[in-house]
Amino acid sequence: MKSADIRQAFLTYFKEQGHTIVPSSSLVPDNDPTLLFTNAGMVPFKDVFLGRDPRPYVRATSAQRCVRAGGKHNDLDNVGYTARHHTFFEMLGNFSFGDYFKRDAIRFAWEFLTERLGLPAEKLWVTVHVSDDEAEEIWKQDIGVDPERFSRLEDDNFWQMGDTGPCGPSSEIFFDHGPDVWGGPPGSPEEDGDRYIEIWNLVFMQYDRDASGTLTPLPKPSIDTGMGLERVAAVLQGVHSNYEIDLFQNLLKAASELTGHDDLLSPSLCVIADHIRSCAFLIVDDVLPSNEGRGYVLRRIIRRAIRHGHKLGAKEPFFHKLVAALDAEMGDAYPELRKVRDRIESILAKEEEQFARTLDHGMGLLEEALESLDGDVLSGETVFKLYDTYGFPFDLTADVCRERGVTLDEVGFQRELEAQRERARAASQFGTDYSATLELDGETAFTGYDRLQDTADVVALVDEQGNPLNALEADQRGVVVLDRTPFYGESGGQVGDTGYLYFDSGRFQVTDTQKQGGHHLHHGVLIEGRLDVGASVTPQVDEALRAATVRNHSATHLMHKALRLVLGDHVQQKGSLVTAERLRFDFSHFEAMTPDQLAEVESIVNSQILANAPTRIEHMSLDDAKAKGAAALFEAKYADNVRVLTIGADDFSIELCGGTHVARSGDIGCCHILSETGIAAGVRRIEAITGEAALAYLREQEARLARVGERLKARPEQVESRVESLVESHRHLEKELERLKAKLASAAGSDMISEAREVAGVKLLAKQLDGVSGKELRGVLDQLKQKLGSGVIVLGVADTEANKVNLIAGVTEDLTSQIKAGELVNHVAAQVGGKGGGRPDMAQAGGSNPGALPQALASVTDWVESQLV
Repeated sequence: MKSADIRQAFLTYFKEQGHTIVPSSSLVPDNDPTLLFTNAGMVPFKDVFLGRDPRPYVRATSAQRCVRAGGKHNDLDNVGYTARHHTFFEMLGNFSFGDYFKRDAIRFAWEFLTERLGLPAEKLWVTVHVSDDEAEEIWKQDIGVDPERFSRLEDDNFWQMGDTGPCGPSSEIFFDHGPDVWGGPPGSPEEDGDRYIEIWNLVFMQYDRDASGTLTPLPKPSIDTGMGLERVAAVLQGVHSNYEIDLFQNLLKAASELTGHDDLLSPSLCVIADHIRSCAFLIVDDVLPSNEGRGYVLRRIIRRAIRHGHKLGAKEPFFHKLVAALDAEMGDAYPELRKVRDRIESILAKEEEQFARTLDHGMGLLEEALESLDGDVLSGETVFKLYDTYGFPFDLTADVCRERGVTLDEVGFQRELEAQRERARAASQFGTDYSATLELDGETAFTGYDRLQDTADVVALVDEQGNPLNALEADQRGVVVLDRTPFYGESGGQVGDTGYLYFDSGRFQVTDTQKQGGHHLHHGVLIEGRLDVGASVTPQVDEALRAATVRNHSATHLMHKALRLVLGDHVQQKGSLVTAERLRFDFSHFEAMTPDQLAEVESIVNSQILANAPTRIEHMSLDDAKAKGAAALFEAKYADNVRVLTIGADDFSIELCGGTHVARSGDIGCCHILSETGIAAGVRRIEAITGEAALAYLREQEARLARVGERLKARPEQVESRVESLVESHRHLEKELERLKAKLASAAGSDMISEAREVAGVKLLAKQLDGVSGKELRGVLDQLKQKLGSGVIVLGVADTEANKVNLIAGVTEDLTSQIKAGELVNHVAAQVGGKGGGRPDMAQAGGSNPGALPQALASVTDWVESQLV
């Protein structure tokens, strides 16, 4: 049974059992900034399990793309050396959100494995947690599992989301490869062998763990299960290693052809075949190679694959050429891969070319270090030099050393690289106190799409520490929760509304509005009166600030589409911030935009504003929105019924968006781009202003131009030519000044010749100069040497304001065998807090103690005399 057939059979089976098929979400989790990558099938549903993200379904199934190559879950070092470790894998999962529980979850798993896939029951081994009598009874009594093929375990059969939050016992299903393979059943001393392989894990989420470790039963126990596609494919295709299944065979053959290596079971070929999958899909999800965070992990994986190709004998760039084979294998199941195939190839080729420049050199240095190694430990200093100077990641060096039986001085390396390691550790921490949020029933009805004022009742009050209150007193800060509100809660990049909540005896000033679950939280301070839970209030949004925010938000949608038109379809929104003052839009792009491109984007946006087309809001199914061509940021977060915004003439921009917007594009007024900068590898940022802010900015620029014109005695349209004339005049004057300085220096040189004295028969001139720059000293020295004929010269210039000394020493050719200019200038420099160097006939130096220069020059006579004796 092919892998693609297994994937489809799984989804079809669970659809028949009432599950909604949910597409794979991004490898970059949008609901957990503490998690480096999506590393399990349940990650996209984490907020659903926590009750923060209600969905229109209570049963779901998915084939989720996962990566384990950084942070807490990291299998990178094992890839290529074991039969089942991968950086990229597919997790087939079925989930229940407070619907069915253990009995149905167990039944579904057993029925699918034994009836749909045809696995023999006598080949399956089952484990449960030591405390889970209920699951044991279901397995033995309902399913009829042989007690001889059953284990009760402790640590391996209890799952938790983090240090706190949902958790519960689990039940695992193992496949027995038979006595010909070494290893024992789960829980036995030989369990690490390869005979019994875990293929399915059923997690029964039935508790909530608090910070003290106390387990409280959940009101709605849920199910999270996962089956590794690659492992099940290996079982069904009768092979022992995952790399022998159909998903990998064509990739291994392609890698073999490109590297010229014939052994398809070579660990290096396995590494390459695995890594092309994770690299390609990370780029699909807009992760780009960089030197930090997720981009750094991607770069490590790419370079590790290239190194293994180099080891197999690949002389030319090869890794990017594997994308075609991957597309042929997985493009049907994941069309997003096929859509951006050219972009993936381009990024990988660029990265491969960049690394190829240093790979040969770095490998040569590593080989030299290993050959001259005294012992079996490579020093941390050497490892760091390879990393810092030659771009050799630590794990590549570790890879090579492991193959040679050499260990690394990790302590020494970490000492050299502690700052980078701290950043990596900080980016990969996983731990959130899920109990630290406000617990409220129901939800706040949002009425702010249609009105800025409403009537509402206070359903909850909270102080700044999160403690529930019965009332707020005057001047007290806190949070007000209403049953309905026109205040927009911050989300989608748009900041929360501000304004007031009015009531009979006073008013509450809203300084920010946030969203938590289905509630809007009005943060602020009670200006006057007393506000009680249950009181009726009149919420009033600040109309001017909302209008300005709305203009900027609508402009971001026009900006997004304009960028795609000018730069290409690879442009994806990477974040935004929309305030009343300005908009900030982050997007994926490889290089800085040119002035012409920025002008074109701004022109396109303003042409859409001038079109003054009505904005259209529609509610439709997610599938219909996709068919309509709507763009979305985090698809896994959307419910089946979504809000679609169309803005601009001829349906210019169509996106899923829950924010507030202008009624017509012309309401934006105008849009002006302030700046375009890079904020990360492959990510650019545009800042822009609209409406009154844009007009005020342009008026201020015009006023500045007028003021400059007044200073230049020129009309605004003449300013540019007048400035060009002044710049040219400035250049001419600088050249003339340099000429005059040189002339003066020459004249001064003639005068100084008379100051030379004889020391042991040699002419010597040691003098401090004034009004001569450091860079002019060389010209003065050359003139003096020419006029002196034979002799020794030392010149110094002191800059007391900058605490700086410039020195130069010259020795004519006939004397360099006795006196070296470099030694002389260093003798003087040492006395003024500096050092220098140069040729025997001319040397320069610097210092930091101008006050010591006269005495230092006075010492030259004795020094020269000591050299001539």
